[in-house]
Amino acid sequence: MSVSWLDEIKWSDDGLVPAIAQEAGSGKVLMLAWMNREALQLTVEEGRAVYWSRSRNKLWRKGEESGHVQIIKDIRLDCDNDVILLQVEQKGGIACHTGRHSCFYKQLRNDEWLEVETVVKNPDEIYRG
Repeated sequence: MSVSWLDEIKWSDDGLVPAIAQEAGSGKVLMLAWMNREALQLTVEEGRAVYWSRSRNKLWRKGEESGHVQIIKDIRLDCDNDVILLQVEQKGGIACHTGRHSCFYKQLRNDEWLEVETVVKNPDEIYRG
């Protein structure tokens, strides 16, 4: 079944579109992930972020293991129709699998990538398995 608003998106050759998760309120960029048509449609239907995991080759409901769910507040499409912006409420304050608030915790300083954000919670405590 085709949904017209999904047809307006310029999907990559492998059927994906990048999705940026931005924290509602602060505007902080939390992460970038990928979505296919089903992931975006489920995101809208469920009101929580659902991504396509390229490494696992399957749908991934953000927080399904960690509990750090992203509740959707707003969904935007960029001017070229090829990037999705999700404004989210980040449950638990942790978006990154490293236990940090944001996946963008490395900063380039003097030709080196330095970790400039602290770990909120040890990943070993988040992902027990």
